[in-house]
Amino acid sequence: MAHKLEQRDFHRLKDHIKQRYGINLEKKITLVEGRLANLISHRGFPDFTTYIDYALAHPEEEALLVSRLSTNFTYFMREEQHYGFMVERALPEWIPRIKDRDLRIWSAGCSSGEEAYTIAMTLNEYFGAQKAQWDTTVLATDISERVLHMAKQAVYPADEMRNLPESYKKHYFHPAGEGVFQVTKSVRDDVVFGNFNLMQPTFSFRRRFHIIFCRNVMIYFDNPTKENLVNKFYDCLHPGGYLFVGMSETLSGIRSDFQYVKPAIYRRG
Repeated sequence: MAHKLEQRDFHRLKDHIKQRYGINLEKKITLVEGRLANLISHRGFPDFTTYIDYALAHPEEEALLVSRLSTNFTYFMREEQHYGFMVERALPEWIPRIKDRDLRIWSAGCSSGEEAYTIAMTLNEYFGAQKAQWDTTVLATDISERVLHMAKQAVYPADEMRNLPESYKKHYFHPAGEGVFQVTKSVRDDVVFGNFNLMQPTFSFRRRFHIIFCRNVMIYFDNPTKENLVNKFYDCLHPGGYLFVGMSETLSGIRSDFQYVKPAIYRRG
């Protein structure tokens, strides 16, 4: 018998997820029911009420629930114009100005790692023989331990590599089984993954970033939540630093001091 999500359970789950993670599930009861029904069956719970009670009392189960509710759809070189802009404009602007040679880039909401590894490969190509003289470590964060585990394994099906140049496939991957490939250790070592909730009140990074990628994450947020997050990003960027959002996203209607550069690219003044 199929499990049914009652309105009272939906509302308490929706309110908790909104408050804790910023994800807006308003009017998405069908989506929630569909994504969780199989999960609660496999986990042996008799109904949504019992499962939600358990999940909200156990952080590891709550993390699994949130992972199921947030779509982790990504692939290598997604929205490739951002990497082109980084190489053609952002890096040439910044490289002469970074005296300690510590380039700081954050992939916020990194999902299963494709974005962060694409950034690392792009930096490797850009710096070439000079790369050893720089710290180009990419910080990659997500709230889902499940996708972070996948990201650290760095094993992907060939289809997710379809947008990569052939030279990238040749130099930065090796076969890891039938139809799957693993990112080379040299590139894996250039990315540090960590669990991070973008809804925490303040970001207490020791140093500011030059570039932040937060793409296709805020599609789940309402405008007040977006505004709060965008202004936290602003505060932890160097003046002149860049914020990349998803191509379907905009900061239009959001009160912030970011300067519009081109679609989905903003600059701190």
